[in-house]
Amino acid sequence: MKLFAVSITALLIATPALAGTAVSLKSDTTNTSGAITLGELFDGAGAASDVVVANRVGATAVLDAAAVQMAARRAGLDWNNPNGLRRIIVRAGSASGGAQALAGAPRGNVEVLAYARSLATGEIVQPEDLVWTKAAAAPADAPRDADAMIGMTVKRPLREGAAAALRDVSTPQVIKAGDIVAVTYEDDGVALTLQGKAMAAGAVGESLMVQNTASKKIIETVVTGPGSAAVGPQAQRLKASKTTLRYAAR
Repeated sequence: MKLFAVSITALLIATPALAGTAVSLKSDTTNTSGAITLGELFDGAGAASDVVVANRVGATAVLDAAAVQMAARRAGLDWNNPNGLRRIIVRAGSASGGAQALAGAPRGNVEVLAYARSLATGEIVQPEDLVWTKAAAAPADAPRDADAMIGMTVKRPLREGAAAALRDVSTPQVIKAGDIVAVTYEDDGVALTLQGKAMAAGAVGESLMVQNTASKKIIETVVTGPGSAAVGPQAQRLKASKTTLRYAAR
């Protein structure tokens, strides 16, 4: 028995790790049947093309990129996720056309995020509103990851098929002008809270002028969440780090 165990150990050590077949994520990930396969996600999937990794219910499915990467590895495929994606958005495609492109989307060699539908000013970008496609060129401020857009507020009307850009969106406003705001001060174990009235609308991380409801004095604060703001060291840290925290229902 000991000799057998030693032999197995030696075999494992001597056997080289098998490298998977390198594949690349398709620029337009669409699905026709509802059962999402590796062949619909990756170019070069070969014999693993029919391996089902998820099911789509509705017009879109949002897949965890790490989970897809593991499923591909189990099927003998190697996807190195060069763009560091966290989500993969799969849209329903036509059975006759296979992997269809967005209507009006330019074709080229650069992978970009594009809008899956037209969006109106003030809408919140949802996962199903974005899809990867190819374009002749990417905007200078093109997002590298859908997470940079999801949950953000649309600043102006956006056309279906247009390449996504960070300038198209802004952090959602969590305080409206006239809202009652809880302003906190925290430093070295000391915590104080007062109530004030917001003089304008504000998003998380933005400066906001608040009028103390008791003294009527106007103070500068930094928004920390819905109905809350901070002054003192906490506010200074938020300003220094130029926080990009977002508060949005996803």
